[in-house]
Amino acid sequence: MKIIGIAAGLHAGSFINRLLEAAGGELPEGVGFEAWPGLRQMPPYEAGPVPAPVRELLRRIAASDAVLITAPEHSLLPIELTYTLDWMSARGALAGKHVAVMSASARACGAMWAQAELCKRLQGAGAVVMGAELVISPACPHFDEDGHLIDPTLRAEVRAVIAQLCPGEVLEPALSL
Repeated sequence: MKIIGIAAGLHAGSFINRLLEAAGGELPEGVGFEAWPGLRQMPPYEAGPVPAPVRELLRRIAASDAVLITAPEHSLLPIELTYTLDWMSARGALAGKHVAVMSASARACGAMWAQAELCKRLQGAGAVVMGAELVISPACPHFDEDGHLIDPTLRAEVRAVIAQLCPGEVLEPALSL
């Protein structure tokens, strides 16, 4: 099984980028993980020829079994993520694909609106959506020097989302391409 990770953060080292990388390290043995670094290069959707960054993302998504997205901790999706979702939806890249969403916020409802919007767009694109809002403070130390999760509660929550994404009985792609 292979999972593609998309962090909805544009700042290197941001909490949700670090969370995505750490989540990739929590996957079961035999599950491959690749974080897609191209969010910043995504152009707005328009009919016609597909730009190179979009073709590359669509190729990666088609070659994966699932997608893991970390959403921002504020109420709006970054425009680059909106463009990405528009391209994937228009090209049917998410139809039947398992997609897990995690968002993190220091406040109980801080990421709720962004995650709700993200889930609505993913479902509209035909994705099988699952995930959780993680109420955690980015100010607390959750990662070790190598980027691994050290907070046992956060690690358990991340593993619960991952278990939804790739439980033992879901090792084949949801939809043959």
